[in-house]
Amino acid sequence: MTTFVMRKMRRKGLASMAVQTVSATQTVDLGPASGLSCRECGEQFPLGPIFACELCFGPLEVSYDLPLGDPEALRKRIEAGPDNIWRYAPLLPVPADVAQKPNLNPGWTKLVQADNLAGALGVEPGKLFVKDDSGNPTHSFKDRVVAQALEAARAFGFTTLSCSSTGNLAGAVGAAAARAGFRSCVFIPHDLEQGKVVMAAVYGGELVGIEGNYDDVNRFCSELIGDPAGEGWGFVNVNLRPYYGEGSKTLAYEICEQLGWRLPDQIVIPIASGSQLTKIDKGLQELIKLGLVEDKPYKIFGAQAEGCSPVSVAFKAGHDVVRPQKPDTIAKSLAIGNPADGPYVLDICRRTGGAVEDVTDEQIVDAIKLLARTEGIFTETAGGTTLGVAKKLIESGAIDPSLTTVVVNTGDGLKTLDAVAPTTGMTAVIRPNLDSFREAGLA
Repeated sequence: MTTFVMRKMRRKGLASMAVQTVSATQTVDLGPASGLSCRECGEQFPLGPIFACELCFGPLEVSYDLPLGDPEALRKRIEAGPDNIWRYAPLLPVPADVAQKPNLNPGWTKLVQADNLAGALGVEPGKLFVKDDSGNPTHSFKDRVVAQALEAARAFGFTTLSCSSTGNLAGAVGAAAARAGFRSCVFIPHDLEQGKVVMAAVYGGELVGIEGNYDDVNRFCSELIGDPAGEGWGFVNVNLRPYYGEGSKTLAYEICEQLGWRLPDQIVIPIASGSQLTKIDKGLQELIKLGLVEDKPYKIFGAQAEGCSPVSVAFKAGHDVVRPQKPDTIAKSLAIGNPADGPYVLDICRRTGGAVEDVTDEQIVDAIKLLARTEGIFTETAGGTTLGVAKKLIESGAIDPSLTTVVVNTGDGLKTLDAVAPTTGMTAVIRPNLDSFREAGLA
């Protein structure tokens, strides 16, 4: 059975619930976005809240009329824009006046030159960078993708913003909906980290726990879309998924601009659904097409936790089909056992000469602590997974320590305190006098 047929079968259930329409009298302004294109067969569709091809059940993504022309003029236009993702509005599915609308204005987070970390890993000074997306409004990269989905929800006349989430997305949707005046109702696995539950609930929307894992939550949301109860609901990572995914491109745009309009040689990206990795690659390809960066080879590496590593297993076995797994890892934000974009991640990592690797929960915790003590960046378990994989690939020689390498940190460690709490705490407890201080060996 071919990979294409397997992918079709895998998505058929969702495709049957993917068809929604926009009123013929409704004006849809999504800037340079010209339509939707099937990633499998290339079939074209008008802009709308649909996410799967009616012909082959493949996933849809946004097509554009990109501003081809003078690259230098486009660079200056971008650099004169706001210090958030809307500086790239000419390349995104958003209206021209998006910066004036009520939203959280995420993006333009720090690209940290991590020389201390480089020294610990044996990487040449000035060659290792951490793209620290914990600086977003709700402290994860999910603010980028939700901001994009919100604009699509506005364009299509939705009144409720929703999602299936492993935690970070729930908080991002709740915050964005509150800021924009939308109702929110989000769905999560019932056993998420308490910090993420509180952060998602504090924005005042409905937060619903589903008995099961993320894949169970996602299936429920797909069913709700096809039910009258879901009318008027924009699910950011289901019926708005083509637009939502475009937010991850802005990571690629920012990294290259912050490197002085240069492509990185190597980039390490966490894999949950796989959408972030595929869209970063799309963003890099668009920058090349527009002449904003010099075309040169680059390698993309994907990172998974060993307890949920279906893409890594497929990559190492030389398979094109990703077989689902039941997640069992502390990296709950990456615990998607049936990743929708898994096959495309394999394609990209193989095409660029990269790889997909995994690490144990113990290695994840070690990497969290390593990043914290070398660069003062406290990452959540997803970032620990990414750095842990980067370390493993550097040690194996798969990542060249002499080339410019970017490690993507997608969230803040305050969200996953339970992962490091058992092995992190006070150095000593002393009496309030100098003798006690000296007895503790702290002098």
